[in-house]
Amino acid sequence: MEHEPLLMIPGPVPVPQRVRAAMTRQAINHRGPEFGAAYADCVRTLKTLFGTANELYVISGSGSAGMEAGIANFARDKLIVSLINGKFGDRFAKIGERYGTVTPIESGWGTPLDLGALERELEAGAEVVTMVHNETSAGIKNPAPEVGRLARKHDALFLMDGVTSIGGDDVQMDKWGVDIAVVGSQKCLAAPAGLAAIAVSERAWDRISEKRPFYLDMAAYRKSGRGTPMETPYTPAVPLFLALCEACKMIEEEGVGARIARHRRMADAVRAAAKGWGVDLFPKLDAHHAYSNTATAMRIPDGVTDKDLRGTVKQFGIEIAGGQDHLKGKIFRIGTMGGVGAQEILATLAAVQYTLRKSGFEAGDGVEAAAGVLLG
Repeated sequence: MEHEPLLMIPGPVPVPQRVRAAMTRQAINHRGPEFGAAYADCVRTLKTLFGTANELYVISGSGSAGMEAGIANFARDKLIVSLINGKFGDRFAKIGERYGTVTPIESGWGTPLDLGALERELEAGAEVVTMVHNETSAGIKNPAPEVGRLARKHDALFLMDGVTSIGGDDVQMDKWGVDIAVVGSQKCLAAPAGLAAIAVSERAWDRISEKRPFYLDMAAYRKSGRGTPMETPYTPAVPLFLALCEACKMIEEEGVGARIARHRRMADAVRAAAKGWGVDLFPKLDAHHAYSNTATAMRIPDGVTDKDLRGTVKQFGIEIAGGQDHLKGKIFRIGTMGGVGAQEILATLAAVQYTLRKSGFEAGDGVEAAAGVLLG
């Protein structure tokens, strides 16, 4: 019997059958009431996940398209300070360099952000702050509330990449003082890749640039989105919208609180397994930072190679992630996002545990430790 591969990476995630089925229907008019109603339903659910009453729109493009839309519309020709402690913080800075003047504040990957340096840059006149809330490249969750308070204190806009936290962890855009937040469809929402949602505060709308991109023009999205029926300014990826709408229905059926609790429990289980194995978690935390609840990064033990670890796990039909850039061969990462649960977690951990022991590492029983968390 053939089985589909199990993706336990930090996205894309396994897509539920209901969501896949939504993409198989006949095409519909993207300027008609049926599409408009589906779009509006998506927006309603997403606003809850973002923790916002702000306007929110969906772009046919990946999470990076949402990041660029935020920069290109609201940070063009401005002084940008980019907080970086992983690959995607670095990506945010690189996008910023195309449109404004960027001052990077770099920490080692998986280490705490320098909030003191941020305040000094804000005092010196920085107008925009970019930050990745959940840095999956290093398995660390960054302190959005603290960054939001500093940005508001100095009247700067705060752009937050919530691509891998929104829908799987608690996000309170409005309470935290976030002006622009972005999510990608293929992460915690458990929809196919190819859509990004972006929410924008009134403060940001007041500062929108007069020089805007064409396809990613948020003013155009606002104009079309305020119409009846709700529309996008340009032809959307209709099957992906219908899939996202079904994914949002599944989120509402589960309940947002229950969904966040499930994501946290899965991540707790993986961390418990790491402790049981005697494998070190990669991030170094302080009082303001936390472990990611959607991707756990662990150091590859001495004597174990990335090729053997991930290669052997893949023989079980399960894919886990390795390190990126300079962390290749040094860490491995297990995603805990989307619609997966105890079965997928335990299968993945059992495969990793077998591989560690087969490679000569004397791993303890992490599977038992994880099972206790999942059943607790």
